[in-house]
Amino acid sequence: MTKTAIVTDSTAYIPDDLRARYNIHVAPQQLIWGTETFRDGIDISPTQFYQRLRVDKVNPKTSQASPGAFKELYEAALKEADAVLAIVISSKFSQTFNSATLAKADMPDAQIEVVDSQTTAMAMGFLCIAAAKAAADGKSLADVKKLAEDNIAKTGVAFVVDTLDYLHRGGRIGGAQRFIGNVLSMKPVLQVLDGRIEALERVRTKKKAIDFVLGHLADKVAGKPNLQLATLHADAEAEARELLDAASKRLNPVETVLAQVSPVVGTHTGPGTVGLAWMTD
Repeated sequence: MTKTAIVTDSTAYIPDDLRARYNIHVAPQQLIWGTETFRDGIDISPTQFYQRLRVDKVNPKTSQASPGAFKELYEAALKEADAVLAIVISSKFSQTFNSATLAKADMPDAQIEVVDSQTTAMAMGFLCIAAAKAAADGKSLADVKKLAEDNIAKTGVAFVVDTLDYLHRGGRIGGAQRFIGNVLSMKPVLQVLDGRIEALERVRTKKKAIDFVLGHLADKVAGKPNLQLATLHADAEAEARELLDAASKRLNPVETVLAQVSPVVGTHTGPGTVGLAWMTD
């Protein structure tokens, strides 16, 4: 029996094989499209989502997983473990942390802790995997939580979007606001920093913007051991594979993951998004 079970939300979009290997429980976020509601990654696949997003005149909206959804996950996890650690998307992006915390409050006799990852995508996924490995090694809930919190500063996300329109519509634009209204042909390079989306640079072509992301990553991880590296892409697999190959040759990561952006995250970044998420020791 694993002493501490790991719970996260679907914006991590951990590939199924890794999620199963480390027995990570996932609360699906909600995608609201007109009169329809979808569970992120369950009721609609990324391929279906981006095909529709490109042509549908109705803009989808997103909503966090409910406290009830987290409570169900906690109860399921506690059937196979003594404690639960929930690691969730940045509270500056979503109310998911509140949902996870309210569910914890509704189970006062259970050993449950909640961590605000201050990030998303596979940066959060790597936090979850590291926590799951520590839990499998028999570390206590307190020790696993501390490990997750300490690792937050060792993660990063940098990405290129085809347009800022989606971030602007969804209210997640953060520090990238200053790029709005600039030359349309420029490609914004963004990062997740302290739980918010912040601007890095504007580059004239997407290829050069992707190269900038790789250079930014190289600077961030220089001299740091055990690089774990993942792409994040929104219906841009070929570009993501090319970027991951280039990053692997240049930086020699110990692990690489080709990961997509979940439909809920893709609602805000838009199709064509490409980037990298990472964690080091």
